[in-house]
Amino acid sequence: MTVTAIIVAAGRGTRAGGDRPKQYQPLMGRAVLARTIAALAGHPRIGALVAVLHPQDDAMFAEAMAGLSIPVTVVPGGATRDASVQAGLAAVADGTDRVLIHDGARPLVSVALIDRVIDALADTPGAAPALPVTDALWRGAGGRVAAPHPRDGLYRAQTPQGFRLEAIRAAHAAHPGGAADDVEVALAAGLDVAIVEGDEDNLKITHPGDFARAARVLREREEMDIRTGNGFDVHAFCEGDGVILCGVKVPHDKALKGHSDADVGMHAVTDALYGALADGDIGQHFPPSDPQWKGAASDIFLKHAVGRVAARGYRIANADVTLICERPKIGPVAAAMRAEMAALMGIEIDRMSVKATTSEQLGFTGREEGIAALATVTLIRT
Repeated sequence: MTVTAIIVAAGRGTRAGGDRPKQYQPLMGRAVLARTIAALAGHPRIGALVAVLHPQDDAMFAEAMAGLSIPVTVVPGGATRDASVQAGLAAVADGTDRVLIHDGARPLVSVALIDRVIDALADTPGAAPALPVTDALWRGAGGRVAAPHPRDGLYRAQTPQGFRLEAIRAAHAAHPGGAADDVEVALAAGLDVAIVEGDEDNLKITHPGDFARAARVLREREEMDIRTGNGFDVHAFCEGDGVILCGVKVPHDKALKGHSDADVGMHAVTDALYGALADGDIGQHFPPSDPQWKGAASDIFLKHAVGRVAARGYRIANADVTLICERPKIGPVAAAMRAEMAALMGIEIDRMSVKATTSEQLGFTGREEGIAALATVTLIRT
């Protein structure tokens, strides 16, 4: 199953107030839409993203996404939500068989909720999250209660709403327009739509007070979601005139042997970042069997891991790497290594530690057969 997420963000959102559309207003230092995109991009089962924007919003979108290395296909939306969704569906790349259609103003969507929608698509052509109505309902007229209304079987709809791609494309093509959401379009076409459990935190920012509520949820998540990852790497020496360690070329009478540039320190930090996310390792993201990575600079791998961290909604609190070798001496170049690594990771230099130790002439490092590196990183939910 291949999944593409379509983020619908072409509306104006005037009820939220402010001097710009709500999706571009800040939520704890980051634009609402950027948080929404990062939440979806960080899900391991979503393979691609399509953002549907108002034609006049390119500059605001670029500003919102600054500093986030997330590949997104951007398409202009239409005059109505239906038209915008159809534009997004048309932009989905070949090979996708499932789509998730999500409101750009729902930045708090969780991994578990997305999983529930995707899982349900194995058995039905459509699935959507919802919460049962628990409050008493009334009909009103003229500012007065006219009559009670039964709440049995009533739900509050949420997104992402998931569908088999060709089924929802056909449903939209046949629909006259004016639907409140994509479930309405699917039902009009006779598609079966499963209800999966929604999430109270998956709120849609609509009114000014919703920003404060969303910020409270984010603060609670940050307090609870601190992650640590470890990385370890080893490379043997070979003939050469220097080694690359933490992005710095260090003169030596040998080089390090590896499929890429064999930067053992950077590899350890990269794997620590993947480990903190429970997101595999370098070999899974950049297989050594793939010839395109032969001799590749290791900053490609590190930048990818840093992008995954941001996409999942985390920031790097600190990173610490220890290089284990008899030679070359690391002390004279440790400051340059810290500066290079901090720049690549987008963190302050006082959050990046590079140090070295020997193994007291024991083992393969003691015999000067290679270099090992051990790294630890800490991530905090933003």
